[in-house]
Amino acid sequence: MGRPDPSVVRIGGPWRHLDVHANGIRLHVVEAERRGNADDRSETVTDRPLVILLHGFGSFWWSWRHQLTGLTGARVVAVDLRGYGGSDKPPRGYDGWTLAGDTAGLVRALGHESATLVGHADGGLVCWATAVLHPRAVHAIAVVSSPHPAALRTSALRRRDQGRALLPSMLRYQMPGWPEHALTRHHGAEVERLVRSRSSAKWQASEDFSETIGHLRRAIEIPSAAHSALEYQRWAVRSQLRGEGRRFMRLMKRPLSVPLLHLRGDADPYVLADPVHRTQRYAPHGRYISIDGAGHFGHEEAPEAVNEQLSRFLTQVYS
Repeated sequence: MGRPDPSVVRIGGPWRHLDVHANGIRLHVVEAERRGNADDRSETVTDRPLVILLHGFGSFWWSWRHQLTGLTGARVVAVDLRGYGGSDKPPRGYDGWTLAGDTAGLVRALGHESATLVGHADGGLVCWATAVLHPRAVHAIAVVSSPHPAALRTSALRRRDQGRALLPSMLRYQMPGWPEHALTRHHGAEVERLVRSRSSAKWQASEDFSETIGHLRRAIEIPSAAHSALEYQRWAVRSQLRGEGRRFMRLMKRPLSVPLLHLRGDADPYVLADPVHRTQRYAPHGRYISIDGAGHFGHEEAPEAVNEQLSRFLTQVYS
């Protein structure tokens, strides 16, 4: 059996699939069905605030299914990041600068001047980078298990527990070729192993988990998806040895100028509490919330709790 086609991520539901061109590439975007007063035809989609959902490593837009259906009062869209799912998979551009440009370009391509960005893990890094590099395009950011990149780096290097949780996989991913094979062999079994190792037993016992794992394992087998996913991790490590990466990190240390919400599952074994605490140095006025019983995938493991916090945050930043 051959590799799956990118069309496998065009999963049906109360949303519509779009192809949007931004920053020189085509991005697959999923927009939630409009809810509320459908008879009010005087309101256009750009009259509502834009919320963009950005997924993490080895995933795609599907990770935000509960937020697409649970957040109201805004134009909510989830995107397959560069290299993932149904989006283009160019050979380069997996650095913080370009990814921030993708997101700022997507805001404009959707007809808005700014958006609230919501990101998980690698998607959260994109939120932080876009807020610093393209501040006019960002109204606020909310991140799930995604501390400030400088805080996470410091914690991984200085704290043995955070280093043990984060560094082994990131360093293995620096090898050429082998990690791509590891992610895709046995129909993406390694992706399932990673998700299981970082999530709660309660979610793993659910039908929602089984369905999600099936989608993730198919999506990582899309040609070039695994390589693209790994390029994010490779840039994060290798850039630290180059002037480009040091300059990026210096820029990231600027104080955040927009509202921040940080959510972390209190049982997350991958991103520990220490880097979240260190994040307060860069965003002292942010809100830091712990999600009871959730692991690394709080927005999927405890969607009601996360949606409640996100809805409250959106109400505050747009009031």
